[in-house]
Amino acid sequence: MSTRFPTINPNSPHFFFTVFSICLYLTPIITNSRSIRTITSPSHLSDDSSTTYLWPLPSEFTSGNETLTVNPNLSISGSGNGGNSVIVRDAFARYKSIIFKHVGRSKFSDLDYDVGKVNVIVHSSDEELQLGVDESYTLLIAKSNGLSIIGEVTIEANTVYGALHGLETFSQLCGFDYGTKTVQIYKAPWFIKDKPRFAFRGLLLDTSRHYYPIEIIKQIIESMSYAKLNVLHWHIIDEQSFPLEVPAYPKLWKGAYTKWERYTVEDASEIVNFAKMRGINVMAEIDVPGHAESWGTGYPDLWPSSSCREPLDVSKNFTFEVLSGILQDMRDIFPFELFHLGGDEVNTDCWKYTPHVKQWLQERNMTEKDAYQYFVIKGQEIAISKNWTPVNWEETFNTFAEKLNPKTVVHNWLGPGVCPKAVAQGFKCIYSNQGVWYLDHLDVTWDGFYDAEPLEGITDSTEQKLVIGGEVCMWSETADPSNVQQTIWPRAAAAAERLWTSKEAAPISNTSETALTRLQYFRCLLTRRGVQASPVTNFYARSPPSGPGSCYDQ
Repeated sequence: MSTRFPTINPNSPHFFFTVFSICLYLTPIITNSRSIRTITSPSHLSDDSSTTYLWPLPSEFTSGNETLTVNPNLSISGSGNGGNSVIVRDAFARYKSIIFKHVGRSKFSDLDYDVGKVNVIVHSSDEELQLGVDESYTLLIAKSNGLSIIGEVTIEANTVYGALHGLETFSQLCGFDYGTKTVQIYKAPWFIKDKPRFAFRGLLLDTSRHYYPIEIIKQIIESMSYAKLNVLHWHIIDEQSFPLEVPAYPKLWKGAYTKWERYTVEDASEIVNFAKMRGINVMAEIDVPGHAESWGTGYPDLWPSSSCREPLDVSKNFTFEVLSGILQDMRDIFPFELFHLGGDEVNTDCWKYTPHVKQWLQERNMTEKDAYQYFVIKGQEIAISKNWTPVNWEETFNTFAEKLNPKTVVHNWLGPGVCPKAVAQGFKCIYSNQGVWYLDHLDVTWDGFYDAEPLEGITDSTEQKLVIGGEVCMWSETADPSNVQQTIWPRAAAAAERLWTSKEAAPISNTSETALTRLQYFRCLLTRRGVQASPVTNFYARSPPSGPGSCYDQ
């Protein structure tokens, strides 16, 4: 789906707003500006800084040279078909609490502040959140004066999800000044016109290798919204544990580590709804036929034998009945159109050594490789019958591309060069090259994440559009609630800018020039918001600082 910037009816008051905002930038109003003492530091978002401290960087923006004060009693005014949405109003309340967390007693009265209201214009009332939803927005921040009828801050978007991104950008422009004890906006007036480069900007979270309580998952989702990531790839189940409740097959979650490390249907729905309120889809994954040993704890018949516990038993109809039941129950929880069926790292050796599976193969004149293909294709058929688009790890494409359903989204992970091959054959692709975008690879530094290019090796414009985006992967063999945020951040933010910002606005060549300074600032923004983000420049991720120093220099 192509993205349109918000359109304005020339006969509406919003048309005047757009025209006037451009004129306002070209001739900034600097008369009668209030003189405000500012405590500055090299990394502070100050009015004399040449660096734009926004992350991810917007597609297009202009700024001025004024400093504005923001009223702690900041209010919101919604208009358009979706401006008064609960999604928008709840987001405004969240961001207001972030922006004014440190406000103390100020010298100013309500009448003395430059900014007192945020106008949010949302044209559509449709709140369906699917791949390719319009996330574009425009943001104007200008000083209120006798000549202006604009209304200080105006965010305009076609959907509520674009408005959410506008609010995030606005919040990043607001900084607390300790001298005046006021929230200030530097380099005003601002005019920002922004949209994402890719529709799919994901983070994988593995809750099988270690269990994460729902509050931790919510914290991760919240932090994702700060970097404008929009898909939580929830790798719920793997060979180690099966923590999810499946009403159709209630013994499955016997495969959880303990009875306290589980997710009820209501827990999962709560996570999905929490994510939607922040513009984030949840793509669930069950990895079959490998990575599924935990299934047999509750239903041993899913194992080919007691000594062959994965891959799942390809020879039994019961296996596919269970798979169908899981997908049906999960369809009621996860409305996102994409569903991940795994399909990676399938070692089929024990199939040929299990007598009844071996006989089944011989009767059908099938090899183990054929049976692997049979399982994946049958799984895809089940998912498609439940109105899902299947996503599979790249081994399925590498092994039997010609047999995959044309709707398949190929998920790259083994290395470079897979997406070019997949899109050349008409498949969509998600980029997650483990050499640069696996967060559990602690020796991959922030610039390795930042310099990665999802379209590497793809020059045809039609094929480029088939790369729907990418995701960073937080596998949890060595991560749990005690260190997961330090492992994710700030490196995930480096990939987030690559997925959001156009190559022209954030070229790889600027890594050492401006990206590092901005990422250090964003890392400190995360810590101020309660996210346990590690220092940016440490050689090994999630390691502590090497000594005393400023957050902005680490």
